[in-house]
Amino acid sequence: MRKQIVAGNWKMNMTKEEGQALISEVVNMAKDEVKANTILVLCTPAPHLGYAKRMFQSQANVFLGAQDCHEKASGAYTGEISAPILKSFEVDYVILGHSERREYFKESDELLKAKTDQALANNLIPIFCCGESLSQRQAGSGFIEFVCGQITNSLFHLSAEQFAKVVIAYEPIWAIGTGLTASSEQAQEMHAALRKHIASKYGELANEISILYGGSAKPSNAPELFACPDVDGGLIGGASLKSRDFIDIAKALK
Repeated sequence: MRKQIVAGNWKMNMTKEEGQALISEVVNMAKDEVKANTILVLCTPAPHLGYAKRMFQSQANVFLGAQDCHEKASGAYTGEISAPILKSFEVDYVILGHSERREYFKESDELLKAKTDQALANNLIPIFCCGESLSQRQAGSGFIEFVCGQITNSLFHLSAEQFAKVVIAYEPIWAIGTGLTASSEQAQEMHAALRKHIASKYGELANEISILYGGSAKPSNAPELFACPDVDGGLIGGASLKSRDFIDIAKALK
């Protein structure tokens, strides 16, 4: 049975005080309102990682995530953070290949391949992001092949055992921070295509891989998106900064 996951990506937001208040609210609401088999992941900026884990370690279905990791285990890379360092802070998940990292920091498929290897070698669960731009979507064809290609280039070198640990997050880049959202039909089409593509390499394992939707999901559209048979949850941006919205999205999981 595929894991049902709602991951919150705080991006570059939240002071320490704001972060502590948000985590406290999310944990308290989750105890009473979120199904025990729904996994919540809070992906915070690195300075929050130390205290965040302590705040919800008693809540069994809430996990800690980072927003990136370096492709090397250590070295003279000022300002970067490695997978071993993240693991030492008891981080559980790490977002890799977010569209903003690909766009602003020019992260390539080859680089993300190395980052994925580092994450898995240190027992971190990658939330691997993939998605197409507005121009690719508007071209009307080829966008599915492009997104599947991102999976092939960065992940298809993994063994079945390794791949089984990866979570996929489909991000229609044109729907991130724009107010636009993929329709449930568009989301299902891409999620089904990704699952079929994974099956071409890993067979029945594809039915065990969680594929999240990551494009401006909110409480109002989450029920329809999550009702799609191949959508297993969401990677949530702005709405994850509001505890009520984040919990209501989690409650929409089937």
